[in-house]
Amino acid sequence: MNLRNRRNKPTAEVHTAALNDIMFFLMLFFLLASAVANPQVVKLLLPKSSAGEQSVAKKTITVSITGDLAYHVDKQTVPYESLESVLQSQIHTGEDVTIMLYADSTVPIQNVIAVMDVANRLKIKLVLATEPKKD
Repeated sequence: MNLRNRRNKPTAEVHTAALNDIMFFLMLFFLLASAVANPQVVKLLLPKSSAGEQSVAKKTITVSITGDLAYHVDKQTVPYESLESVLQSQIHTGEDVTIMLYADSTVPIQNVIAVMDVANRLKIKLVLATEPKKD
């Protein structure tokens, strides 16, 4: 026989009012952490080319790619196969050299990247030249 009164029995309650705030802050934290962990997702605003020129190295080698895919090193026509050897011959040890790459706007990006690969193999800084933006 149960002699206790059922009305005085304590009840178990769970207060979830603060749980919504905690879940919101956790979601915000993971959203920001995932954006920092993968910077490829973030869109970058790059500086405009009309901002001015930066200082470059003392020696600059000009490489140009024309619309018909002809390569020129300091106004001298060079086939792509010998581009690396021509650039290597113009570099002296201990010299700070920068390649200024001028590419026609109709040149496929693969040809531009091929010149960048040559510069990386030779451990030379490369700057892609652009035309100033007209207002």
